[in-house]
Amino acid sequence: MRATVESIPITLGQEDDGRWWADIESMPGVMAYGATREAAIAAVRALALRVAADCIDHDEEVPAAARIFAPAQLRADVKRAEV
Repeated sequence: MRATVESIPITLGQEDDGRWWADIESMPGVMAYGATREAAIAAVRALALRVAADCIDHDEEVPAAARIFAPAQLRADVKRAEV
């Protein structure tokens, strides 16, 4: 099975004022709001991509949930390190 941004578990909720929030619990700090459920999901997926890209740009460890976004070589290195 090929992993995609859609395969990362997202927790959803709705505030009393009607706004939706989306959170990726496996990536601390990755939470976003939207006017609709779909907007919140799109916003949190975009934020997850930005977090992964920022980690790669700064030679930092990519959070486990975001490793699906990492270049193939990084994924291979991480897999070897975990064995």
